Amino acid sequence: MNEALCIEPGNELMDSPFVKQMIVQLRAVDSYGTYDDWSNEKVLDPLILTKARRREIPVVGDPDEIVVARVKAYYNALSVRIEQECGMMAAPMINLSHEGFGRALIMVGKLIVADKVLRDVHRFGFESLEKLNEEACKIIDKALATIETFKDAAKA
Repeated sequence: MNEALCIEPGNELMDSPFVKQMIVQLRAVDSYGTYDDWSNEKVLDPLILTKARRREIPVVGDPDEIVVARVKAYYNALSVRIEQECGMMAAPMINLSHEGFGRALIMVGKLIVADKVLRDVHRFGFESLEKLNEEACKIIDKALATIETFKDAAKA
C-alpha cells in the first residue's frame, strides 16, 4: 500500500458512531503502541482497499495476524454498536481457518443476529470509508430488527 492515505482529514464519516468504535477497537489490538502517534485516518487506512490496492494483494494467500486482528476488530465494533443500540450484551464469535475461510457470528442472548461467511480474509477491506460505514450500518440495522422480532430469544 504505497499510495497516500485514502481517507481525507476532516471526512465527516470519521464522526459516525461505527467509525469511532472501529478506531477504538483497532487501537485496542495495538499491543505494541504502533498506532500511538498515528491519526485516526491512518489507523483506519489499511481497511480501505481501492481497486489499485486490491490488485497488489495476491488472489490466493493466507491472512497474517494483523489482518485477522482487523477482522476481529470489525466484528467487535459491530457488536459494541449493537449492544449500545439495544441495551443487551452482544458477543462476536469468529471461526477462521489458517487459509482465511470461516464464519463470523454475533449473538445477543441465544439469538444469532448477524451471520457472515468469511472468504479470502487476506483481502479483507472496503472500497471506501463510505462503504465501510454503509456495510456496518446495514448489519447493525438488520441485527436490531432481528432482536426486535425475537426479543425473548435475545433476552434468554
